[in-house]
Amino acid sequence: MAISVQEKFESRQSSLGDGASVELAFVVAGTDDDLAAKQSLRAATPVWYDGLVRQSLNIEPVGPLLWDGKVRYGRMEQQPETGESTFTFDTGGGTQHITQSIQTVGRYPNSAPDFGGAIGVTHESVEGVDITIPVYQFSETHYLPAAVVTAPYRGQLFYLTGKINSASFRGCAAGECLFLGASGSQRTKGQSVYDGDWEISFKFAASPNATGLRVGTISGISKRGWDYMWVRYQDAEDEDSKELIKKPVAVYIESVYESANFAGLGIGS
Repeated sequence: MAISVQEKFESRQSSLGDGASVELAFVVAGTDDDLAAKQSLRAATPVWYDGLVRQSLNIEPVGPLLWDGKVRYGRMEQQPETGESTFTFDTGGGTQHITQSIQTVGRYPNSAPDFGGAIGVTHESVEGVDITIPVYQFSETHYLPAAVVTAPYRGQLFYLTGKINSASFRGCAAGECLFLGASGSQRTKGQSVYDGDWEISFKFAASPNATGLRVGTISGISKRGWDYMWVRYQDAEDEDSKELIKKPVAVYIESVYESANFAGLGIGS
């Protein structure tokens, strides 16, 4: 027996406004197989109706070889188009362990030894303290054509992860921006993987370059945002208290991240 699908008289109840929707009601006859009834209902109804997309399809048995069918249409959720992008940021900052203050603003009593800004000095070491430092974290989501996101391109993203910018990037001077990596997923629009695009999120962190830094009596220090600065201390005698103290005698700036050209990300500068 052939399966028939017929729309009911009271069908096409709709609502207007931003949440516009319409529900079509049908009678499906000629089978006791729910899967066959549902497949026939799907085949007999369009994907689009009055600018709305088919969102759900339901059937309910009402008698032998007889089903009630309902197909609901609504607005399609708007998706970013290929070539578009979105942007988020966070200025919450990061943490850094330091052993040297900017300035000692008080010593009590007045006869206390002057450690030259060293923090947490003991007989054996300088313990330091963890502080919040300015770190600007941001991410960008780009929708790139499938033809662009090839295996070599994905390999380039892998290579650039953990690198700092060798040239100006997103308003950051060279050495200020660190690429934290990317994650992506493909959105297909047809039968072929080349018919859609890729949604890729790029994550970055920025820390400012600094010049004119001073550690104790050592001045004129410069460092890039992601370089590591450490201080060497040496035992010395404090002239006022005549006690043995630790004072900074050398400052070292270490490059701990490789530099790279972020043009390889393919998202501009």
